[in-house]
Amino acid sequence: MTVKRKLMAAAAGAVLAPIAIVAIPQVASAHGYVLSPPSRQANCAQGKVSGCGSIVYEPQSVEGPKGLRSCNGGLPQFAQLNDESKSWPAASVGSSVTFNWKFTAYHRTTNYEYYIGGTKIADISGNNSAPKDPTSHTVNLSGFSGRQKVLAIWNIADTPMAFYSCIDLQIGGGNPPTTSNPPTTSNPPTSTTTPTTSTPPAGGTWAAGTAYAVGDTVTYGGAGYRCQLAHTAIQGWEPPNTPALWTRQ
Repeated sequence: MTVKRKLMAAAAGAVLAPIAIVAIPQVASAHGYVLSPPSRQANCAQGKVSGCGSIVYEPQSVEGPKGLRSCNGGLPQFAQLNDESKSWPAASVGSSVTFNWKFTAYHRTTNYEYYIGGTKIADISGNNSAPKDPTSHTVNLSGFSGRQKVLAIWNIADTPMAFYSCIDLQIGGGNPPTTSNPPTTSNPPTSTTTPTTSTPPAGGTWAAGTAYAVGDTVTYGGAGYRCQLAHTAIQGWEPPNTPALWTRQ
């Protein structure tokens, strides 16, 4: 090879070398959200809530670092999802609920987490596998009633990211009494005293739709309970879940 050709080859290599070392960034292909009961982004995408911003076009894109506890995954463009002043519809459910996920792309999964406030109510393994359609999780809501906000998190296995969905629920069909104290009445009758009100006899089984008065006694789950506050029972207000209404005997 002549000197001229060697110089030309070296120059060509100098031009091409930078191109060879440029790395194309990896873009996570995972996207998903809770479709039903409708999450906040699902309600926005379906036009059930106005003023949602760009989330209406990409409800599956609420992706943020793992470990967050916000509806928007820390993304300022989706800040509307954190706005508690919006009229978010609340789906009526009983003492459990099945969450159904919608995926537009798939990724290996560490787990799915569900929170109400600071309490984790479910942690479901993803088995380090890509999710399948359908992906559904039935979660026990015992101990919660009234309007609640559930945060659902899809933790990705091979990235430091997660996807976030907030779901508004009405558990048990109504709000429980806000007071935690029984009314100021005379001492309730002991277990050997027959209640003076027109109530089910001692040992009767608790049942939704029944009107209970102060002093009524019921059994639930093999245990006895005495009513502390007059009310009409609904699903979600079982005696173990509502200490403001019932005291265990």
